[in-house]
Amino acid sequence: MGWTVAIGVDTHKDSHVAVACDRLGRQLDALEFVPSAIGYVRLWRWAGALGEPAFALEGAGSYGAGLARFLDAAGACVYECERPRRRERRRGKSDLIDAALAARRLCAGEGLAQLRGAGKREELRLLLLERRSAQRARTCALNQLRAVVVGSPSKLRERLERLDGARLAARASRLRADCTTLNAVLRRLGRRIRTLEAELAELDAELHALVRMLAPELLDEQGVGPVCAAQLLVSSGTPGRMRSEASFAALAGTSPVDASSGRQQRHRLNRGGDRQLNHALHVIALNRTRHHPPTAQYYERLQASGKSKREALRCVKRMLARHFFRQLRAVGPLTEAPLAT
Repeated sequence: MGWTVAIGVDTHKDSHVAVACDRLGRQLDALEFVPSAIGYVRLWRWAGALGEPAFALEGAGSYGAGLARFLDAAGACVYECERPRRRERRRGKSDLIDAALAARRLCAGEGLAQLRGAGKREELRLLLLERRSAQRARTCALNQLRAVVVGSPSKLRERLERLDGARLAARASRLRADCTTLNAVLRRLGRRIRTLEAELAELDAELHALVRMLAPELLDEQGVGPVCAAQLLVSSGTPGRMRSEASFAALAGTSPVDASSGRQQRHRLNRGGDRQLNHALHVIALNRTRHHPPTAQYYERLQASGKSKREALRCVKRMLARHFFRQLRAVGPLTEAPLAT
């Protein structure tokens, strides 16, 4: 190891707490500082006075994002650290305890993940975040519209109930608002849905252009659209973050979990990992089992060997994790145009 001092940082909105430990896990010092440019410099000088530091940040993607960018720009060795496990909190919980646990996890060599990387990856992450919000809002508004239609008078209900989502929203948005309160509500819900659909189309176009610039080979894959490709790039992070193909499968939640007992030998669903990445692989797997002949043949062979449809689909997702791991390793750091701290 090139570092001599492990700095664990528990991040919050108004203050961060850092604890320094030596390589044996013995606590050396502690520091509380404000999450600002002045506070980051104060941490950097404090850590440098203790030795050659490496940092383990809890909340590196939220409250600790600014600190993570500062340390990364300063050339520090920075790792992401998950919040303490339940069994680690049996002796109590405080910011100092959590920061010390983060530092000791780094000392113990638990294989903490490197930062996902900023630049274009961060732009993709923000676009995906906005898209999920718009998608949820559209689904909510569409469910409300359908519920209102169900309770409408029979004449109006017969006109609307057989229409699908997009056509229903378009028809409802053209109703006369000055007739009844019911018409006004339907009209506003329809217009809200169409506005959200236009926002989603704009976001998809931005994602497609950005992914096409960064990793066009992903879009050439069967079943991979701009949303799934963007999620693969965001979740994988920098190439150094993926130490092996097996670690990427664990990150994606596609590594099998042994659930054998007695004569029954089987593996169950892995509920861990990045669920957004897992969902992207799930969507790709569903598409490829229907429209990609080699994947469809592999899927059918798995079922013929005695696996259920769910188990066979999990095997397909595990195979896809192996396939995309090789492609993502070649993409590069994508650190162009980093965001300001």
